[in-house]
Amino acid sequence: MSITGVDFISYEKSQNILDTLSLNATRFERVPLSDSLERVLAEDIVAEFNDPQFPTASMDGYAVKYDDLKEGIELVVLGDNPAGHNETRELKSGECIKTFTGSMMPKGSDTLIQIENVTFRDGKIIINEMVEFANAVRPIGEGYKAGEVLIQKGTNISFSEIGVMAGLNKVMVKVALRPRVAVIATGSEILDLGENSSNSAQIRSSNNYTLSALFKSAGAEAIQLGTAPDNKDEIMQTFENALESADIIVSTGGVSVGDYDFVKDIVPRLGAKIVFKGVGIKPGRHILVAQRENKFIIALPGFAYSSTVTSILYVLPLIAKMLGKNAPYKMITAKLQSDFKKRSRFTEFTACNVVVKNGEYSINFDDKKVGSSAILVNMLNNSALMIAGENDKFLEAGTYVNIILLDKF
Repeated sequence: MSITGVDFISYEKSQNILDTLSLNATRFERVPLSDSLERVLAEDIVAEFNDPQFPTASMDGYAVKYDDLKEGIELVVLGDNPAGHNETRELKSGECIKTFTGSMMPKGSDTLIQIENVTFRDGKIIINEMVEFANAVRPIGEGYKAGEVLIQKGTNISFSEIGVMAGLNKVMVKVALRPRVAVIATGSEILDLGENSSNSAQIRSSNNYTLSALFKSAGAEAIQLGTAPDNKDEIMQTFENALESADIIVSTGGVSVGDYDFVKDIVPRLGAKIVFKGVGIKPGRHILVAQRENKFIIALPGFAYSSTVTSILYVLPLIAKMLGKNAPYKMITAKLQSDFKKRSRFTEFTACNVVVKNGEYSINFDDKKVGSSAILVNMLNNSALMIAGENDKFLEAGTYVNIILLDKF
C-alpha cells in the first residue's frame, strides 16, 4: 500500500521477513545453578535415571506384605528403616519394618500402612484399619523415567526448573547469552531523566527507560545510551560506538518524513542494509529495520505508546531468536465485550483490558483513552494488545480476536 508517496509492506509480510533473518547460532555460557534463575536454557535437560530408582515410601508407616493385612492381625516389627538407609533385609510373611518418608521399601514388601492405622505393642503392630494394595508406595519412575526430556531448550528458568535440575545434580547450567540491546532516544526536544527544561516545548523522554525495562523483561541486557540531539554526526557516532558492543540498536524518533528525521539517512552510511522501512500498522508505520552482518538497527517512532508497541512486535522477536526461545510473547484469542471500530486502514494494535472468567478470556476498553500514539498510560493495569487486521473495519461485541498478553515475556 502507498500513502503520501511512502510504500508500506503489510504487517504479515514484515513478520515473515523478520522470521527469516539470519542470525548467529545461539551463544551460550555455563553458570552455577543458583545463578540461572530467569535465564534461558540452552540445552534440553534429560533424566539420566528413574525417579525414584526403587520403590519408595511416601509417608511414615510400616512396610508390609499386602497379603498379611487383616484387621486385628499382629505383625512382628523387625526394626527401623530411616531415609537414606541402605535397607538389605527381606520381609517374610508375618513381619514388617518401620519405614519413613523417602525410604527405600524393603525387599519382599509391597504396601505401606501408615502409623495411624496400627497400634504398636511389645515389638508388634496390630492392624486397626485396612489400606489398599501398594498404599503410600512410590513406584520406580513415578516422577520421571531415564531418557525423558524434562525441560526443553528455550525454557525460561523459574524456581521449578531449578528444583528439578537440583534433583538431577546439575551443578552448572548451560544458558543462552543475553543479547545486548542499546537504546537511544533522538531529538533536540528530548530531555533525559533529571535534566532541567530550558523551555516549555521540550519533552521528557520516557522511551529509553520504558524500552530498556521491556528488553530486560524479555531476557536481554539493556544498554542505556540516553538522548541525542538532531545532529547527524553525533547520532552516527553514537550508533557506530553502539555497534561495537551491542547486538541490536534501538532508536526512537527520527524515522518519519520530517526535515530533522535523520536516522533513516544515517543507517546506510553505517554500512547497514535496510531490511524494510514502512509497515502498514498503527501505531508505528514508519518503523525501519536494518542489518549489518549479525547486528541489527531498529529505528522506531518517537511517541511513547508507538515505540513500545513496535518494540514488542519487532525487537522482542529478535531477542527471542537470539535466546533460542520458541516465541517472543504469548498470543491468545479473546472475546470482545463491546463493539470496536477501527480508526485506520492499517493493522491496528489497541490497548485493552483483559478479563478472565471461567477460564475464558474477554477484553474491553474501559478507561482507555482515545487519541494519539503518545498515550503510554493505556498500557497500565493488566493490559494487552488487541490485533485488528488490515481488512477489519467494524468488529461487533462477541467477536473473537487475537490479543498479545503483556504480563510476561
